[in-house]
Amino acid sequence: MFVVQLKFSTNKAGAAELMQGHNEWIKAGFDAGVFLVVGKLQPNLGGAIVVNNCSLDQLQQRLQLDPFVENKVVSVEILEISPVKAEQRLAFLLD
Repeated sequence: MFVVQLKFSTNKAGAAELMQGHNEWIKAGFDAGVFLVVGKLQPNLGGAIVVNNCSLDQLQQRLQLDPFVENKVVSVEILEISPVKAEQRLAFLLD
């Protein structure tokens, strides 16, 4: 399981023109069953994604397809989590 931080970077101004492609990329992550949660980092720092069902290599490849990453709108930080305990509704993360 991973938490990805997408923090605004040198080309933050390019976000508006790339937003449609970025949203399509997010949809593809959900459609693939890889993204669990996507949200905004506050206050207006970028975004974050909770990711499951993929390897680190697969995640890194997927991130390179994000127009925000390709065009340096955001920088990427990946945190890998090895879950050991979860609330019952999230027990699937322990598999």
